[in-house]
Amino acid sequence: MQSLWQKTVELPEFEAEKRDISTEVLIIGGGMAGVLCAYMLKQAGVDYLLLEGGSIGGGITKDTTAKITSQHGLIYSKLIYQFGVEKARLYLKANQTALKLFGGMSLEIDCDFESQAAITYSLNNRAAIEEEISALAKIGYRAEYTDKLPLPFPVAGAIRFSNQAQFHPLKFLGGIVKGLNIRENTAVRELKGHTVITDWGRVTADKIIVATHFPFINKHGSYFMKLYQHRSYVLALKNAPDVNGMYVDEAQKGLSFRNYKNLLLLGGGSHRTGKKGGGYSELEAFAKRFYPNAVERYRWATQDCMTLDSVPYIGRYSKNTPDFFVATGFNKWGMTSSMVSAMILSDLVRGKDNEFAELYSPARSVLRPQLAVNAFESLVNFLTPTVKRCPHLGCALKWNKQERTWDCPCHGSRFSEEGQLIDNPATGDLNQASKQ
Repeated sequence: MQSLWQKTVELPEFEAEKRDISTEVLIIGGGMAGVLCAYMLKQAGVDYLLLEGGSIGGGITKDTTAKITSQHGLIYSKLIYQFGVEKARLYLKANQTALKLFGGMSLEIDCDFESQAAITYSLNNRAAIEEEISALAKIGYRAEYTDKLPLPFPVAGAIRFSNQAQFHPLKFLGGIVKGLNIRENTAVRELKGHTVITDWGRVTADKIIVATHFPFINKHGSYFMKLYQHRSYVLALKNAPDVNGMYVDEAQKGLSFRNYKNLLLLGGGSHRTGKKGGGYSELEAFAKRFYPNAVERYRWATQDCMTLDSVPYIGRYSKNTPDFFVATGFNKWGMTSSMVSAMILSDLVRGKDNEFAELYSPARSVLRPQLAVNAFESLVNFLTPTVKRCPHLGCALKWNKQERTWDCPCHGSRFSEEGQLIDNPATGDLNQASKQ
């Protein structure tokens, strides 16, 4: 199913790269993060090339709800506990800087950019909201408390960030790609040293940025253990209220709300990819109960890479690959995280220091509780006896009845009923198409 964003824009098209060539910096992946890296490298006068296996914005970017905010749920109390006050302050600064950059760039682009408040609410945990407000006070940000929201249910409390933003992500993408050195329909099949092999030829680079959502190089960085993927769903409803803001439940399986023009975007039904969850039926039931006059105009689903500690992995791919870089694990906050990725990586590939690099470094500790959960899920699915296996690392695939896809509970690869690859980290189709 195509998202609202896909249905309301036509993006520029780019030719495939059919030559054997070399470049200073190669960017793999044409979503928001990769394109912003290309944009910043061009501004810096760096020789670069971006390769996209399909079409720009055709992966996870097309399915975002496109909230541009430094409020990422109740993250700041967690950051202070894990990393301390100074790093929590840096995280806020990085995302506020990203928000400002989006605002400045959007002045020249017709992308429906508008200022909105971001509100995280809790249905039953006022203490968690108050703790977050206290954490923000420690790092110098004044957030507002409220328990009165224009939502069809009571809340225990909510925290409000003013002057955040929302936009049309593909209109924005279409505006910044003009003049960039991009090649579409040029999938990377293999990596040999500093050379990537495509269906058309070879591209050699001094530096390589992997911005493919889930990193596809398995033998470095242990991303298959440090990440899992989480799936969520959206209904775009006509004849539903204008909620005048962007709202998200602090609970991972809660609902989100925001408007785009005359539509209400209702999000939720989420679950770990490959597991059972509420899906579209949960959203349909909610809309029927609370917005009985609403009419569905669009529906789509997305998935997000989730890290062990709620901070993205942005920086050197691994300690053994000094010329490779990565941007992944955006934890459902892909817009500001994409801009932060471009800010950091456009510096690192040029040998420049960046004040945010240490906080986001993929080399930080993996000793977090989520590591054990990821390891358990992988072990269970490795040992599950089934014919249909994921070509990424051999996990047993699960049949997703609602979307009619084969999904991997280990790392989140997804395939159509016929076996065609939909979402990475797998890089190829299934060999067999029949359901087992």
